[in-house]
Amino acid sequence: ITATGTGEVSLLPALRLPRVFELASMSVVPPNRSQTGWPRGVNQFGNKYIQQTKPLTLERTINLYPLTNYTFGTKEPLYEKDSSVAARFQRMREEFDKIGMRRTVEGVLIVHEHRLPHVLLLQLGTTFFKLPGGELNPGEDEVEGLKRLMTEILGRQDGVLQDWVIDDCIGNWWRPNFEPPQYPYIPAHITKPKEHKKLFLVQLQEKVPKNYKLVAAPLFELYDNAPGYGPIISSLPQLLS
Repeated sequence: ITATGTGEVSLLPALRLPRVFELASMSVVPPNRSQTGWPRGVNQFGNKYIQQTKPLTLERTINLYPLTNYTFGTKEPLYEKDSSVAARFQRMREEFDKIGMRRTVEGVLIVHEHRLPHVLLLQLGTTFFKLPGGELNPGEDEVEGLKRLMTEILGRQDGVLQDWVIDDCIGNWWRPNFEPPQYPYIPAHITKPKEHKKLFLVQLQEKVPKNYKLVAAPLFELYDNAPGYGPIISSLPQLLS
């Protein structure tokens, strides 16, 4: 991490990426393989971001570059829409009555340090951690919406357009009620979940808001550590394994 002469720190991708860390190997399903699943007759891997005319890749290599390839800086403060948890759920209730279930997307940025994968998190204060992302607008595409949100949070301020690379959707979480608990499934008795959150792998970009601190948390620290990071972030080691 390198500080500039003005006292700020800026995050710039290094031109040279000498070291690469392999997270997974590659394996391709043969094109003629029978596609079965539950419900019967439904392609369990169906996704509008996957071209169905090509073989499905179940495992592939993801390149992780060292944290030292980047320097970190600050942007103008970015404030939460709601002043309290109660206000957040009250706004969710009001929006649910008007537009239905809230859709949110978050980006998972991965680097490696000492050859161990680290997830980059936004830290607010001393105990609150979050993935970069936020709420989608009504009718907004998930990938395009995530690109918009990543630009708002981490984008450059010099007018240079950024083309975010969204790699994969790696997780889905649902909020069944207007309450904090979220689950990686829809409980059987819930017919109208209040929020659907998707997690995507995203290429790292440039800066962070000055009231946030970008921290690199190793997977072994996140694993099974819901008290420290919450159930979603602490599940990332399993999703990325």
